[in-house]
Formats: sequence, structure tokens, C-alpha cells
Amino acid sequence: MGAIRSAEGGPLRRTARGVGRVLRAPFRGAARGVRRATHAHGAGESGLGKLIELHAVNSAGDVLITIALASTVFFSVPTDQARGRVALYLAVTMAPFVFLAPVIGPLLDRVPHGRRAAMASAMLARAVLALTMSGAVASGGLELYPAALGVLVASKAYGVVRSAVVPRLLPPRIALVKANSRVTLGGLLATGLAAPLGAGLHQLGPQWPLYGACVVFAFGTYLSFSLPPKVDSAKGEARARLTSPEHRSRRRGKRGRTRAPGLRTVGASVVHGLQANGALRMLSGFLTFFLAFLLRVHPLGGLGPAASLGVVAVAAGAGNALGTAMAALLRSRGPEKTIALVLSVTLGTTIVAAALFGAFLVVVVAAVAGISQALGKQSLDSLIQRDVPEEVRTSAFARSETLLQMCWVVGGAIGILLPLNGVVGMSVAAAFLALGAATAVRGLLTAARRGSPHPRVA
Repeated sequence: MGAIRSAEGGPLRRTARGVGRVLRAPFRGAARGVRRATHAHGAGESGLGKLIELHAVNSAGDVLITIALASTVFFSVPTDQARGRVALYLAVTMAPFVFLAPVIGPLLDRVPHGRRAAMASAMLARAVLALTMSGAVASGGLELYPAALGVLVASKAYGVVRSAVVPRLLPPRIALVKANSRVTLGGLLATGLAAPLGAGLHQLGPQWPLYGACVVFAFGTYLSFSLPPKVDSAKGEARARLTSPEHRSRRRGKRGRTRAPGLRTVGASVVHGLQANGALRMLSGFLTFFLAFLLRVHPLGGLGPAASLGVVAVAAGAGNALGTAMAALLRSRGPEKTIALVLSVTLGTTIVAAALFGAFLVVVVAAVAGISQALGKQSLDSLIQRDVPEEVRTSAFARSETLLQMCWVVGGAIGILLPLNGVVGMSVAAAFLALGAATAVRGLLTAARRGSPHPRVA
């Protein structure tokens, strides 16, 4: 009898193993393809490949939480009530974040030896908060908002640390702009894959995307510690300060020693690049909230509100991906001119949209904003790499990212406060873009003609 069972079980087991191999083959092939892409050109040896994968996990988790919050705060109630809920969301989460954001960069500067732990903590905090929010997301209770603030702060803290880590993981054959582009593209691809997954989970219940986010961020916590130990090294680094040369001279005279160079001590390019990118990031935050409500009341021709938002989101995401790819191709050629150009083109597009407002131009503005934000940010990274002394460069990336996150919050607040009128909204967007252009474009072009200041540490 035992021999018979063995003879019968052997083929069955072999068949089961064969079926298992067939079912696993697509996933293994996809995993190997992803690993080859993320680890190409020395990224595997330097550790950049692991950071790309970690950022993909971070983006996937963020989009799952966004879907859960949008379904609760935005889509589940009529437009008037939704505006009130989003205003409350801004008041309870975004407003405190404006005050917390300036603290995140300096605070993380003080723990440069714990960057992996900081990234893991940001992941773990969001895993716990996602689980906490799952109990409140169905009811939309007030306890949802403090948890959302915690998620936002943890997400931005991760972004600040990531900006500081990338220069530490550069392979010899990859420039910083291209490395940042690869990290960003990894996040965009993960967002595109996680969005339909989140929508499917939402069909099971409003809390299910949060369960998924909890699992994703828990995995991200593990991945954070898989980064090379060198990301924790602060050897040769100092903290960048946003101080003018005159102020630095006064401090040196009073105390008899030279302070660490700040962003404004290395030439006008970085300062004007920050100003221009701040305007572009404000536009991103503004469009996120303003168009969300505008298209709910006035959807694009022939489409429903959800479909209209989907079209605009796809246009913005495709634009961001295209801008990131273009930045990788341009590398670091003429970053000042690139920033000036994208800001000017975005301003011109927004002015046209204000004058001839329509469905097509809404999609165009979203796409152009996505392209401009990606190109502008990558060009700013090039300027910081080129003009900021090496010992404060890592800190400068963290500080600049914090400032840009604040600009996004301010733009979002403007978007929620405006009346739902397309012409008014595009006019306001054109106004703060014009202010950014007036402040930055001339200085950028002048700096481009003069060339790099080739700073040296005093």
C-alpha cells in the first residue's frame, strides 16, 4: 500500500510543483526585470538600486493612503460638505505642517548618523498610523485628521532624508541628476501600479487601502535597513545655513571664526533656482486642491467628476514622468536656463488657460505643470551639486526639499480658499507664477551668462 501511495503521490507532487513554477514564473521574471533596471550602471554596487526600490515602496504606500483619505474626505459626501471636510483637513494637518516643516530639515541634520533609522522610523510610523486610521476612515471622525497629519509629517521627513541620501549612493558612472531621475521614475511607476490596486481594495471597504498601506510601509521599514551603512556616515559634512554673506561676515567678526557656508554664499543660481521651484511647487499644490473641487462641480466635457479627475491626474503623472526622463537626457546642461524656460512656459500656459478656459486647457496645464516641476527640480539638484561646497551639499538638499514642501502646502491652501471658477483660479495661479518669474528668471539668466561661481570653502 505504501508503494502505491508513493507512486501516486510522486506524479501529483511533481505536477503541483510544475504548476507552481508556471504560476511563479511571471512574478519571478518581473522581479528579475525590475532588479536589472534598478541595479544597472553600477547602481547595484553603490546601493542606489536599493534606494530606488525603497522609494517605489514609499510611493505605493502613500498613494494607498491618499486613496483612502480621498474616498472618506472628498468623494463620500456632497461637494459643499467635501469643501468643509477638506478645509478641516487643511486646518488640522496642513497648517501645523507649515510650522513643522522648517523644523524637519534642521532636526534631521542633527542625526546624520541615523539616516537609515530615520527612514525606517518614517515608514514604521506610517504603518502604525495607517492601521490607526482604518478604524476612523469609515466614519470620518475627527481622530482621522491628527493621524493624517502624522502621516504627512512622516512622509515629508522621509523625503528630506531621501534627498540627503542620494548623493551618498551615487555610482561613479551616474550623475546626480540622472540618479534622482531614476529614483523619481521608480516612484512614479509604483504609483501607477498601486493606484488601481488601491481602487480595488476600496471596493472591499474604505479601510482596506489602509490595511494595504500598513503592509507596504512595514516592508519599507525592513528595506530601509538594507541600505548600505555609508548612508549613515556624515564624514566631511556640515550643515548648510540660509544666511547672506553680510550676515556671515558679521557673525565671523563677533565670534572670531568662520561659519559654515550657506546656500546664499555660493552664488545667485541656487537662490533663484529655489525661488523658481518654489513657485512651481506652489502651482502643484494649488492644482491638486483647486482642480479636485472644480472638476467635481464642472467636470470635463462628456465625463463624470471621477473620470475628469482621473484624466487630469493621468496628464499630470505622465507630464511628471516625461519631465523626469527629459531631465535624465539633458543631465546638467544649462540648469539655470532650463529652470527659467520651464517657469516661463508654465506661466504662459497658465495665462492662456485663464484667458481661454476650457476642458482641453485644464489637461494641458496639468501636463505642463508636471513636466515643469520634474525638470525644474532636477535642474535645481544640478545647481546644488555644482555650486554648493561638498561638506554642506547633503544638508543643502535636505533644506531645499523642506522649503519646497512648504510651498506645496501654501499653494494647496490657496486652492481650497478660492471660489470654484476656472478663470479666477487660473488667474491666481498665473499671478503667483508671475511673481516667481519676476523674482527668479532674470537672475537665473544672468547667472547662466556669468557661469558657475566655483565656490570654495572659507
